[in-house]
Amino acid sequence: MDKEVIRGDNHVTRIVERLGAPISPVVRAGELLFVSGTPPIAEDGSFVAGDIRDQTALVLDNLRLLLESAGSSLDKVVKCTLFCTNAAYWNAVNEVYATYFPKDPPARTFCTVGSWPQAFDIEIECVAIA
Repeated sequence: MDKEVIRGDNHVTRIVERLGAPISPVVRAGELLFVSGTPPIAEDGSFVAGDIRDQTALVLDNLRLLLESAGSSLDKVVKCTLFCTNAAYWNAVNEVYATYFPKDPPARTFCTVGSWPQAFDIEIECVAIA
């Protein structure tokens, strides 16, 4: 099975490349896509803090962009891992998450983390069918 790094034309990929982060936003392996942990990055390259609902929506919008750049979609996501700075955000995150996965949501893990070097509260990674 070959590995292919997907370099889509979207702000998330451009920002990761500009920052020189040693990650590939999307990697295809066979019929699966692996999307790296994606924080709430605005189109101007800033990390969005504040309301957890807004952060969650931005992260999921960014995941959608990354998946579409690889020819996939949120409908083809089979597994998500959510990393969040506070377990108390569970209900608010779920409110937003459910609107992006309204039918047959993917398998999911919700993990709490200490913090990141930037001021945001959520990051999501996923595995999807290519």
